[in-house]
Amino acid sequence: MNIMQIVGLALIASIIAIFLRQTNSPVNAMLISVLVGIIIFISILKDIAYVLAALDQLAHKAQVNQLYLGTILKIIGIAYVAEFGAQVCRDAGESAIASRVEFAAKIMVLVLAIPILVAVLETIIRLLP
Repeated sequence: MNIMQIVGLALIASIIAIFLRQTNSPVNAMLISVLVGIIIFISILKDIAYVLAALDQLAHKAQVNQLYLGTILKIIGIAYVAEFGAQVCRDAGESAIASRVEFAAKIMVLVLAIPILVAVLETIIRLLP
């Protein structure tokens, strides 16, 4: 699916969701929103796989520890999933829950980043006289 198809699907779904909200069907509008988000995500899985393969090749050529690459990819994944979840919560009118999802994601990212921060600090300490 190319970007024009994705945008077209999103616009049509948005119009349907607006119509459903006006006809007192906010639950159905939210379900449309979630469904379209899932469809878009599934349609770009091939592109995501390509990016991951390219990053893996690049890390292998640069002789980067796979632990670091894996950690960075997990962090990126957490950020995208949390953003999607928070936006769904906001669409449902639950901005407080959306904020908690974002907060949890920030804590998870911090936890995952600790080994990288430790490695950077150890490298700096070894370089100092």
